[in-house]
Amino acid sequence: MISTQSIRKLRSDYADGSLTVDTLLDHVVAQADACDPSIWIYRLSREGLQAYAERLSGREGLPLYGVPFAIKDNIDLEGVPTTAGCPEFAYTPTKSATVVAKLIEAGAIPIGKTNLDQFATGLVGVRSPYGIPGNAIDPDNVPGGSSSGSAVAVAKGLVTFSLGTDTAGSGRVPAALNKLVGLKPTCGRLSTHGVVPACRTLDCVSIFAQTNADAYEVLRAAEGFDHKDPYSRRLPISLPPVPKSPRVATPRPRDLEFFGNTASEQAFTETCEKMVSLGWTLTEVDFRPFLEVARLLYEGPWVAERYAAIRAFIEGKPQALHRVTREIIGKGDQILAVDAFESFYQLQARRRELEPFWESFDMLVTPTVGTTYSIAEVEADPIQLNSNLGYYTNFVNLLDMAAVAVPASVVDNGNPFGITLSAPAFHDLQLLCLADQIQGIQSFAIPDRLDHCLLAVCGAHLQGLPLHHQLTDLGGTFVERTTTSPHYRLYALPNTTPLKPGLLRDETGAGESIEIEIYALTKEAFGHFVSQIPSPLGIGRIETASGDSVSGFLCEPFAIREAKELTKLRSWRNYR
Repeated sequence: MISTQSIRKLRSDYADGSLTVDTLLDHVVAQADACDPSIWIYRLSREGLQAYAERLSGREGLPLYGVPFAIKDNIDLEGVPTTAGCPEFAYTPTKSATVVAKLIEAGAIPIGKTNLDQFATGLVGVRSPYGIPGNAIDPDNVPGGSSSGSAVAVAKGLVTFSLGTDTAGSGRVPAALNKLVGLKPTCGRLSTHGVVPACRTLDCVSIFAQTNADAYEVLRAAEGFDHKDPYSRRLPISLPPVPKSPRVATPRPRDLEFFGNTASEQAFTETCEKMVSLGWTLTEVDFRPFLEVARLLYEGPWVAERYAAIRAFIEGKPQALHRVTREIIGKGDQILAVDAFESFYQLQARRRELEPFWESFDMLVTPTVGTTYSIAEVEADPIQLNSNLGYYTNFVNLLDMAAVAVPASVVDNGNPFGITLSAPAFHDLQLLCLADQIQGIQSFAIPDRLDHCLLAVCGAHLQGLPLHHQLTDLGGTFVERTTTSPHYRLYALPNTTPLKPGLLRDETGAGESIEIEIYALTKEAFGHFVSQIPSPLGIGRIETASGDSVSGFLCEPFAIREAKELTKLRSWRNYR
C-alpha cells in the first residue's frame, strides 16, 4: 500500500526498493484524478512530472528525494500559470519562487497549483471562481482559507506536504479545519520572492504537513536568506533551547471566544489540562493587547497594503474580482497616510507593551479557531464569520511571532479541534518540538547550536553528493544553505576521489560568493570528522554572506597549481 503521508516512510520505502519515484507518481496521479477537482487550479501532466523525476537520477541522498508536494497558486512554479485565484490576473513565470526552487533542489516533486481564496483574502476557502475544495473531514464545512486547496491536498493524502501563505491566519485556519499541522514560520525565514503579495510587510510562506517532523524537514530545506526578497532575514547562529518545563500563557476565560461552540470550549479546557499533566506551567493572562493588535489588521492601513499589492489590476479590472474580495480590498484606497502613521504608532506601542510578556512566558497557547462553520453559514454571512475565524490568528504577524497549529482532539460532532502555539520570531523549531509533546510523540530533536559546532561544506559533502553520508552518519543536522562572502575562489582539485573542490580566500577582488551548506555537529562528531580530512584540505574559518564566521573546508595554496578554476560558476553543483 503506497502512502504519501510521511517523508520518513517515503524515504524508507525508496531505500529498501519497495517504492520507486515512477510508481509513486503513477499513484499520485491516479489519486488526484479520482478526487475533488476543486482542490487544484492547475495540475502537471504525467509527462511534466516525469521531467522532475528524471532530475533525481543518482541523487537518492537528497533530503526530500521523490516527495510530492503542492503549491498554493499565488506562489510561482516555472512554466505554470500563477492566477492567485483570479483568471484575468494570470501570468506564466519563467522562474520558480525561491522557496519552490529550494524544495525542488532538495528533491521534492511539484504536483500542481492549488485553489485559494482569491488574492489570499479570506480565511474561509469559498472565495474562488475555481470552486470550493471539499473540507477533508466534512464536505459541508468550509475548508478554511485562504490556503484551502493546499490544506485539503495534504489532508486527503494526495501529497506529503504543501505550501500556503499566511498573512492573517491562512496557514493555520485550514490546518485546524482539516486536522493538519500548519506551520507559520517567522516572517522572512522563508523567502517570498516569487509570491503574489497580499500584505508585503506581513506575508509569510507557510507549510502544511501531517506531522511536526515533516514540517520541520520542509522548513529546513526551504529556508535561507534571499537577497531578492527585501524582507528576507538571516537566521541567528544560536537557537533558543527547548524549555524542559515551558511557561505557557493562555487567555483568561473572559477573553476566550468560541462563538457558542461549547464542544470546542470543553476541548480547549481538556487540552490545557493535558499540558499541565506534562509538567508545563499554565497562567491565564489578559489577552486584550493581542486582540487590539488583531483589530488593526482589517481596521487599519494594512487593508490599503492589500490594495497596493494589486492596485493596477483592481483599478483596471475591478469586475474581475470576487464580490467579497472586491468589497474588502476596495476599501483600501480610502485610507489616508495620516491614518497609516497613527496605526503604526499604535502597533509599536503594543509591541513595546508586550516586551515584558516574553520575559515571563515561553509561548502563548490559544485555540486555532473558536468554532467550525458550514459553507451555507459563511455564504449567508461572509464577512463576520470570516472575521470570527481570525480571532486567534490576526495578531501573529503584526507582532513578529512564529506559530504552529496542531490537531488536539475531535469534538462531539466529529469536527477536529486544534490549538496554536506561538512565540517570538525564530522560535519556530522550539514550537514544533513542543507541539510534538502535546501530541504525545517526540519524532525529532533540534540541535542547540550553542552546544554544537557549525561546519560549512562546499563540495562532495553537499546534499545529494557522494560524501554527504559522512555528515549524516555522524548525526550532522542541516542548518542553512547560503554562500560565502564575495572573497573566495573555487577550484577542482586534481587526483582526488571522489572529485573534490578547493576553496581559497582572495582579497584581490577576483573572488565570488560560493555556495555552501552549514551543518551542526556535536563536538565529538566534529572532532571525528576533522580527523579524517585528507591533505591538501583542512578546516579554517570561512566568512559567510551574512558576515558570520564558521568553520569550513579550505585548501592549501600549493594544491591549486594544477587545478581547474571554477570561481565564476560560484557553486560546485554548477560544475558537476
